[in-house]
Amino acid sequence: MSTEAAPTPRVSARSRRAHKPRPPLGELEATIGHTFADKDLLSRALTHTSKAAGRNGSYQRLEFLGDRVLGLAVAEGLYAALPDADEGDLSRQLAGLVRRETCAAVAANWGVGPHLILGQGEVMGGGRRNQTILADVCEAILGAVYLDAGFDAARAIVEAHFRPAEPGTSPRGRDAKSTLQEWAMSRSLPIPAYDVVERTGPDHAPHFRMAVQVEGLEPGFGEGTSKRVAEQAAAADLLAREGISAAGDGAAETT
Repeated sequence: MSTEAAPTPRVSARSRRAHKPRPPLGELEATIGHTFADKDLLSRALTHTSKAAGRNGSYQRLEFLGDRVLGLAVAEGLYAALPDADEGDLSRQLAGLVRRETCAAVAANWGVGPHLILGQGEVMGGGRRNQTILADVCEAILGAVYLDAGFDAARAIVEAHFRPAEPGTSPRGRDAKSTLQEWAMSRSLPIPAYDVVERTGPDHAPHFRMAVQVEGLEPGFGEGTSKRVAEQAAAADLLAREGISAAGDGAAETT
């Protein structure tokens, strides 16, 4: 009789990632720059609806609050930092600093991804890198800090991680789609075309992958929970790749 042991089933890398334990919250607190007296607030700020226990167990309410905290903190900081800027300049700076892409970048810099509390489907679908989730969680964390320690603590984090540009170097405040469209038009190119590459998820929580095509360039790709969000992400992907920072600027040339 053979005594050879049965082979150990192979576990895919994707499955290993799905079951990888989350790192200690203290690491995230150190990166953010705030130690929570109420750890439950931070945990809730990291909890996606797919893993929430109960209607109010996710980050959604904290995100609502954090969006307002961020807007006020940024507006106050710009008002003090740019004394010669008019209302239009301040509004454009504000729009650039509180936009979804900026919040997602801040969350990525904080290393939020491994700490997210997600349902299995979101984990397998790349939720830890999802720009919409990262942006929402960034705002939720600011809302949690506000509840935990007040506006001054939240403002200190905003001042540390959301930096206004120097006067005269501010972005024009255009969203990615508008910037890309203006860039194309300035070169007499057709308006960028957007197409659905993939649609996944249930009807009540869809997830889109979009492509944007500009004549003469490789397409850009983006993902999001709506076509609008995914289109913005696709446009931002193409802009970043081609080095286009504002309408009419950039290194990309077409023949």
